[in-house]
Amino acid sequence: MAAADTPSATLRHHDLCSRGIRLARKMRSDVTDLLDIYVERQGLDASISVAAVDGVPAAAAERWAEQTGTQRLLDNLAAYRAFRTLLAQMLEEQREQLGDADAELGPALAAVLLQVSAFAYHLEELLELESRGAPAEEGSEPPALPRLSLFEQKLRGLGVLRELAQWAVRSVRDLRQLAKHGPGSGMALGLPESQ
Repeated sequence: MAAADTPSATLRHHDLCSRGIRLARKMRSDVTDLLDIYVERQGLDASISVAAVDGVPAAAAERWAEQTGTQRLLDNLAAYRAFRTLLAQMLEEQREQLGDADAELGPALAAVLLQVSAFAYHLEELLELESRGAPAEEGSEPPALPRLSLFEQKLRGLGVLRELAQWAVRSVRDLRQLAKHGPGSGMALGLPESQ
């Protein structure tokens, strides 16, 4: 019996998926709250349309139903690693703009950044259990994002937070599918269930 097929591995896999689902739901809730704070503090209109932002991975996936569990985990991990970099830059820009004057937005951004980092680590654990180690992060230093005007920074931040909220929803769906099929499932996981 392969290590990924043992009862303890199956139980650990199910536990990691369940905890991941709870983490993603909490993150989604916190990002939604953060979006409200962000829009208010940045003086933006909540209905403003933001084009796709460079460096922000899109949660929508073509042929989602055809992806294997490992592919879904790898996509999620790549996305949350990118969000970690983008949120860290947003937090730095926020501190440059307002210093410690804003007692609500800065801590809320920092809390979501911490959740994103924890979730990325959680995904790495799942990949280890899938007998496929997490890929190394490309380069120790993230590439520098282009310097934007203040308004462009605000719009990019809004786009990052909106897409992060969508990724949290996708992650819940991916982890539900993964939990159904057990560790080491290399097959396509089927159609998404309704949330």
